[in-house]
Amino acid sequence: MALDDSGKPAFNLLQTYRSAAARIHYFVFDLLVYQGRDMMGLSLEERRKILHSLKFSSPRVHLVEYQETSATEILAAVKGLGLEGVIAKRKGSRYEPGERNGAWVKCRVHKSQEFVIGGYFPGSHGFDSIIVGYYRGKDLIYVARTRNGFVPASRRQVFAKLKDRVVPTCAFVNLPEAHPARFGRELDAEAMKKAVWLRPELVAQIEFLEWTEADRLRHSKFVGLREDKDARQITKEYCGKV
Repeated sequence: MALDDSGKPAFNLLQTYRSAAARIHYFVFDLLVYQGRDMMGLSLEERRKILHSLKFSSPRVHLVEYQETSATEILAAVKGLGLEGVIAKRKGSRYEPGERNGAWVKCRVHKSQEFVIGGYFPGSHGFDSIIVGYYRGKDLIYVARTRNGFVPASRRQVFAKLKDRVVPTCAFVNLPEAHPARFGRELDAEAMKKAVWLRPELVAQIEFLEWTEADRLRHSKFVGLREDKDARQITKEYCGKV
């Protein structure tokens, strides 16, 4: 992973590893093969005991220490440090590639903010994804097209709100995108031909991992509509305030 100036992982730096090579570190947390021997049949405790006996010559190779604590405490710590999430493994578990048996879990700690819905892409139950952004002065700024977080029932409910707000033109001032999208699909002029544009009146609560350097959302997910919010108040500085 790539570490920023404060020592925290930074996904954006990892994406630009050629110019940030000195920030790249390698963190070792498990041992699957050692001196030609398959270790996957051993418990995690046994594998880590052998792992701790190894010596690493590079100062940029680190052994990940584990914490035995409650899920509530570790998640609170991860959120307080501004990290993306946490992985937990059962101490006595064997390594079983491809299996989903509950021996290990991954939990992401998402950010959550409100965004204005300015369009959608048609699909099953009315739409496939919504197009969202925030206001910068009088300008509506595009930040994501979000398709995760919907089930058939919620798609129908949201579409009932969208279909009466259709307009012929796009309200986002920074579309079409001029550069290839790093996360998700690029919203260029050709892709925009398939979009349906809306009066920017509805507000959606969106979860996401982080803001990218290009002012886009990474891994966005729909949570619900916020009919108690005025779309014109949704700026980047306002987002997330009660």
